[in-house]
Amino acid sequence: MAEAVRHDKTARQLRLLSDALDTGRLGPVRRLVNTLSPAEIGNLLESLPPAKRGIVWGLVDPEDDGEVLVHVGEDVRESLLAEMDPDEIIAAAETLDIDDLAELADDLPDTVIDEVLKSMDRENRERLEQALAYPEDSAGRLMNPDVITVRADVTLDVVLRYLRLRGEMPDHTDHLFVVSRRHQYLGRVATNHLLTHDPSTAINELIDDEQPAIEAEMPTSMVATQFSDHDWISAPVVDENNILLGRITIDDVVDIIREQAEHQALSAAGVDEDEDLFSPVPRAFRRRVVWLGINLGTAFLASSVVGQFQGTIDHIVALAVLMPIVAGMGGNAGTQVLALMVRGLALGQVGAANVQALLWKELRVALMNGLLLGSIVALATFLWFRDPALAGVIGAAMTINLLAAASAGVLVPLTLKRMNLDPALAGGVILTTVTDVMGFLSFLGLATLILVR
Repeated sequence: MAEAVRHDKTARQLRLLSDALDTGRLGPVRRLVNTLSPAEIGNLLESLPPAKRGIVWGLVDPEDDGEVLVHVGEDVRESLLAEMDPDEIIAAAETLDIDDLAELADDLPDTVIDEVLKSMDRENRERLEQALAYPEDSAGRLMNPDVITVRADVTLDVVLRYLRLRGEMPDHTDHLFVVSRRHQYLGRVATNHLLTHDPSTAINELIDDEQPAIEAEMPTSMVATQFSDHDWISAPVVDENNILLGRITIDDVVDIIREQAEHQALSAAGVDEDEDLFSPVPRAFRRRVVWLGINLGTAFLASSVVGQFQGTIDHIVALAVLMPIVAGMGGNAGTQVLALMVRGLALGQVGAANVQALLWKELRVALMNGLLLGSIVALATFLWFRDPALAGVIGAAMTINLLAAASAGVLVPLTLKRMNLDPALAGGVILTTVTDVMGFLSFLGLATLILVR
């Protein structure tokens, strides 16, 4: 429901913005843009053709430039950066938190990064360099080093006086992190304890040491799983020596979850989740033609199977009419299993310990579906062609192909995962090939054995 409201709001904003741009009056456009958050501006920019996008980008408040760049895909970000001079990029980068700047750094020119580092004080420069030392999709790159730490041997009164002197707290600060003299992570103290306990209470009486720290090398996908499993608002990040480096907050994890969902949805169609909706035609062509070429190759493979039974099809023309039913049903059934497997692998729910039970369960589901749907197709075929043997062949072929689809749906993504290939990207092509080949082979093979005399 919330997602539908968001989409309606974006469509309304896009319509108002396009109407204002068409009039040539930039005043209403500027006012509309200034009412939006950086994330909303980023979403609108991705929805606009390049010409209109450039106009709107020029009207964005320079103080929001950095945040907007963080909230757009890589292709759109590249196009926006191309319209900015180095000084503007540097100014935009200087407004960002360390974690956002680390995310943006890979897309910035080296000269800009050097200037940004020079403009920072020593502490922030070291923090950024530390974050950039970690892999792109790791907790170390995602973390924000701006954390509030306290010692275990002080009282709440001391902590409260320290916070008043500090003057502000980082966003989403639901806990203060307790560290040793060597800055090793010991646990956390909930901020509500600061107000509900006696000021003379020592921190070590309130410390919660049950929350595990996140290792800086942990992949962001696992970070998202940890937050989902434990309902965290924030979590500490430590190095291999348990030294506290920073923290990750829920707003960053929401972005990860959204990116994972987009990746799974678009990869299944062979599209990059960072591709600009209005990317240049040559670039879009180069990206998509490879995927379509692979699909073309698998289509020839399926057609070669059909070609082996050309004599059977010439003898019984009805087979050509019914073939797509068997292959199509297998493809749809396999896609259902594949989707569950890709999600399970992403969440760490599928592994060697349960794959045998999972495969057995899917085979039983496929057998039940095959018997039911095969009977329905067989009855329809009999009523259509008045041929009981043909009806029996298509019913049996349907069941065989659904069993093959279930097996492929389970085993293909597991195999790709072991080969360090993305199941969401390559699984669909292989699955479709399996169900097409098995569908045609079972249907035409049985028809040749039973119907051709």
